[in-house]
Amino acid sequence: MGRIIDLDIHHITRVEGHGNIRLNVRDGKIEACHFDIVEAPRFFEAMIRGRHFDEAALITSRICGICSVGHQLASLAATEDAFSLSLSTQEKCLRRLLNAGEYFESHTLHIYFLAIPDFVGAKSVLPLVKTHRDVVIHALKLKKYGHDIGDIIGGRLVHPMASNVQAMTKTPTPKELFSIIAWMQEAKMELMINATTLANLSLPDFDRETEYISLYQPGTYALLEGDIFSSDTGVASYKSYRELTQEFVIPSSTAKRCKHTRDSFMVGALARFNNNYQWLSDNAKSIAEHLNLAPKCTNPYKNTLAQYVELVHLADDAIDAAQTLLEMAQPLKVEERVVSPVAGIGIGAVEVPRGILYHEYAYNEKGFIEKANCVIPTGQNGQNIENDMHALVPQIVDKTDEEITLMMEMLVRAYDPCISCSTHLLDVEIIR
Repeated sequence: MGRIIDLDIHHITRVEGHGNIRLNVRDGKIEACHFDIVEAPRFFEAMIRGRHFDEAALITSRICGICSVGHQLASLAATEDAFSLSLSTQEKCLRRLLNAGEYFESHTLHIYFLAIPDFVGAKSVLPLVKTHRDVVIHALKLKKYGHDIGDIIGGRLVHPMASNVQAMTKTPTPKELFSIIAWMQEAKMELMINATTLANLSLPDFDRETEYISLYQPGTYALLEGDIFSSDTGVASYKSYRELTQEFVIPSSTAKRCKHTRDSFMVGALARFNNNYQWLSDNAKSIAEHLNLAPKCTNPYKNTLAQYVELVHLADDAIDAAQTLLEMAQPLKVEERVVSPVAGIGIGAVEVPRGILYHEYAYNEKGFIEKANCVIPTGQNGQNIENDMHALVPQIVDKTDEEITLMMEMLVRAYDPCISCSTHLLDVEIIR
């Protein structure tokens, strides 16, 4: 008789939802392998029904404390799409800066505080304060850069208040823009120097071919606008996002799942890297080469490396956006906002740290929301995570229960799902 494995891992998260992992193996055969989200629904789509367009972005940003900027930008994009509003160069640059701030805070949190301890045998980041003090200080500096940019552009990084339809309600001074450039230049230097830390990590040797979906806009590493690109089917209009997500429900999870051409796909940093590598900055490409990361990468554990590469690109992009603003007439002025609501449907698609995020609103002629739909990256990745588990388990079935548990925990964390942003250790119960 073969080995019996019964793992019941719960809960995976404490902030954006609660999740469980369940694994049962008999005689080398997987009887059950599930990644389940069991948190009660948040009902934000119902919450914004009847709300005016001026309120939508501020309310939906509360969906997440880490991706609040991303939800604001997707919400604004949906409203602006519904009312056929175009953005000025100033507004686009300000949003690029605010977005860079969020990515620096979020990616740094995942890379250094959630992922790296897994790869160096630590149970949390706290032991690293003694063993890798310089790395921890480096990480804290990167996070602070993100928060400081958020303070300047949005008033604050978490749930910023300056974001509004068609125009930010505050503008940075030349001194603040020069500060942002200096921070991003220093961040870029820090990232280049510390890339060796990630290059020396021993990542699990695991690959699984899947479909990768991300925003796509020729000539730029698309984050805030563009159409949708599938590695299987190519480019599609952002208006057809429902066809590319195809949400469905499973009995054991309160979060919807998604599929497209296959029974799952991946979104996030690795998907963006695979689909849009050619438009990364030269510095980012150099770091990718140093990390031995190249498209098409099919190892989900390397999503963390893709996030690191993105930080270098975002530093370059933020410097470019700040310099563009400095070249405009100074001081910058808050642009007057003229919005004439019309009845119609608007769709916003942006790349948040964890993947492509969609907001869709149906407005009446007075500018009040009648219906809303939000498709979250973690929900899109849910089925792909579970499929990765099914492929991984046969490769590690001979390991100890503790080793199997760690490998599965690391797999979930590699995707940087919102459901586990606030926790590193999982509560694991092994039943013999």
